[in-house]
Amino acid sequence: MPAFDLPPAELEKHRPAPDEPADFDAFWRATSEESGRTEPVVSVRPVDNGLRLVDTWDVTFRGFAGDPVRAWYTRPAGDPRPRPAVVEYAGYGRGRGLPHERLTWAAAGYAHLLMDNRGQGDQYGSGGDTPDPHAGAPGGPGPVVRGLLDPHDYHYRRLITDAVRAVAALRSLPGVDRDRVAAVGNSQGGGLALAVAGLVPDLAAAVVSAPLLCGIRRALDLTDAGPYGEIATYLSVHRGAEAAARRTLSYVEGVSFARRATAPAHFGVGLRDTVCPPSGAYAAYNRYGELTGRSPLREIHAYPFNQHEGGDAVHVRRQLSWLADVLSP
Repeated sequence: MPAFDLPPAELEKHRPAPDEPADFDAFWRATSEESGRTEPVVSVRPVDNGLRLVDTWDVTFRGFAGDPVRAWYTRPAGDPRPRPAVVEYAGYGRGRGLPHERLTWAAAGYAHLLMDNRGQGDQYGSGGDTPDPHAGAPGGPGPVVRGLLDPHDYHYRRLITDAVRAVAALRSLPGVDRDRVAAVGNSQGGGLALAVAGLVPDLAAAVVSAPLLCGIRRALDLTDAGPYGEIATYLSVHRGAEAAARRTLSYVEGVSFARRATAPAHFGVGLRDTVCPPSGAYAAYNRYGELTGRSPLREIHAYPFNQHEGGDAVHVRRQLSWLADVLSP
């Protein structure tokens, strides 16, 4: 697949006009207040992960509307001292899987919380354990089109709220330095990490690669791949629903969250990515922090010949080095 989005020189200065409703902040403030009135953690149960060097707990915390959300909490074994921490968000269609699957951050010495995706887990990986009891609004079968006609019913209103609550849950767990918590994710997880950066003012860092839900309007015009293609398919059947769908999507636009972020940020993008077009990541990067009156530390790494995998393990090595510097005491 050849490069299909803007040329690199144009990506580096790509700053499209914000696509956000006038009540964006009020919408998310009200949503947060509705779900943040109780203590986040419901239960913490040790599990046998079959490993000797890391310990794992099965965590249940309260997400959107107080719904129970599952997560794995993993950290280096035998050392209860407070550690810098990472909350990780999984990609589209994935669940939290099994406790031994994602060990990079715990192996690097972090306390690591991997959040389950409510109502997902049936497309890739090893499954999930969190149902979505609010998924009955009009929309298609895939998560990206559930409740698409109204922002209050939309799947990503719930999932983003879960992601914010996951930070509070991680901070309440033993052995966590609550002042050094980073949000990390790739693809859908990258979009969630970016949303958290815009909604959690004291986040320590955001590590974002190939973010979904960034530059949504342009992405719908560019690609039929992946989640955006599901939206296009839905609108090809429901021909009068475009205005309502675009309005809903404007409430979850990653560029809007990026504009409000203050945490240091590390971005990665493959320039041949047709799943999450690179112009979306650059739009978020170039507008990152612009509404805060600050200039947050940030950097972006582009991989000209890579698609949705981006820099893969090479990029993970860069993430590890960058985050170690940012979260150093």
